[in-house]
Amino acid sequence: MADGVGGGPDLIIFDCDGVLIDSEPISLARLTDNLVRIGVPIDLATVARRFTGTSMTSIMAHIAADYGVATPEGFVDAVRADTLRAFEAELRAIAGVAEVLADLPQRRCVASSSDPARLRHALTLTGLLPLFGDHVFSSTMVARGKPFPDLFLYAADRMGAEPGACVVVEDSVPGVTAARGAGMRVLGFAGGGHWQHDRAGADLLAAGAALVFDDFRRLPALLGTLAEAA
Repeated sequence: MADGVGGGPDLIIFDCDGVLIDSEPISLARLTDNLVRIGVPIDLATVARRFTGTSMTSIMAHIAADYGVATPEGFVDAVRADTLRAFEAELRAIAGVAEVLADLPQRRCVASSSDPARLRHALTLTGLLPLFGDHVFSSTMVARGKPFPDLFLYAADRMGAEPGACVVVEDSVPGVTAARGAGMRVLGFAGGGHWQHDRAGADLLAAGAALVFDDFRRLPALLGTLAEAA
């Protein structure tokens, strides 16, 4: 791993949903309800297992292939609008995120499967957008979303960082797979509200995460551990 100044990574790339904001329980519930509404025989547990960390484009392709249900015109926009309404009432930042980011010396950015409008709205609602400024990247900016490495490579390029000098913080298997495919080290985060099963850490480690943690306040120490191991 090529390190930045002081022996640590040059750039920390954060996924958003389930890492910075505790949005996945909200998003997955709204997606499930809307899929059931159009006749897809699916439940919340299946949606969470199969689609956490995956772009809407990929999800719709899977629904068509696996369930034979073509989503009606405007469906994705309707799901996004429904989710944003729920965010207004329910969305919160992950505990400790604002404090840790305020003190983190490394450069940082966001690379998320969410569309740009939802992404910036969620970060604004939780007060986190000023901690990233314009360094917020969406899978809509690349040809292929997670689990492909395109988004992380794009973010690193835009930030002027070599992939090997980046550390990604991810909460999903597709995200970890994408980061590893980009040649980046990954810290798996299992502290979001959607991680309610015993295999959370095992799933992320099996996908290639170097370490898994469930308290965001441990991040600075874990970055130091990675730097020492490099």
